[in-house]
Amino acid sequence: MQGRASQGSERVGVTHLVNHGIPDDLIDRVKKAGQAFFDLPIEEKEKYANDQASGNVQGLKIRACPTVTITSNFAIFSNFSSFYLPGNDKGGSSTSVVGEVKKFPLLSIGLGLEEGRLEKEVGDLEELLLQMKINYYPMCPQRELALGVEAHTDIGALTFILHNMVPGRQLFYEGKWITAKCVPNSIIMHIGDTVENLSNGKYKSILHRGLVNKEKVRISWAVFCEPPKEKIILKPLAETVTEAEPPLFPPRTFEFAEASNHLDCQNESLFHF
Repeated sequence: MQGRASQGSERVGVTHLVNHGIPDDLIDRVKKAGQAFFDLPIEEKEKYANDQASGNVQGLKIRACPTVTITSNFAIFSNFSSFYLPGNDKGGSSTSVVGEVKKFPLLSIGLGLEEGRLEKEVGDLEELLLQMKINYYPMCPQRELALGVEAHTDIGALTFILHNMVPGRQLFYEGKWITAKCVPNSIIMHIGDTVENLSNGKYKSILHRGLVNKEKVRISWAVFCEPPKEKIILKPLAETVTEAEPPLFPPRTFEFAEASNHLDCQNESLFHF
């Protein structure tokens, strides 16, 4: 898997992860919880709606290690949290994604670096902020009339995505939009702008978007891995820069990058963890 993952990350910035080690029952719990929420009456779901204009945006953000810390208003998610936060592990599904997949060492090796180099540069697992978000795309026979998620790149380090096997994720590759295949029992891994920056463009953060499907409802579950906003200065690693390949990105904090790449989120789902 190591070679294929590195090649996919270099060519298009997206890889299907199989044999990832995350328990099937945990993945099933995550998917059932998302489906259960979107099956609720609209008036119930509206209680949890984000209001971008007022700045009232709720989300469950989790610091994974060494101890789990919740950095958002946990109380409002109490009706749904048991699906995502089993037992006393308030990190549940999010920490399992990072803890089991362990992609940073493989990506470091793919750059010819020591295993822990990329992980260290984004603050180690102790510093990563994990945010889980669920996107819901209703069925639409005339999908050209509906908006999904606008074209964007992910600004964090890595994104891990579960899906319900309904096509609609598109990648902008070699000048055209390509619909990604749905691979059974896989997790999709996206390279984010942060890793593209650190690798001096050797790993790609690809432009992508989400579309509705003509015949089926699409749901995706994404875990975003973000470095600390102010603590880490992001810039191409010295080992990736040569006279023939000068640095492609200026030094910046993640906070600055986040502000510079602010996206219009008005068309995103009503609810996200």
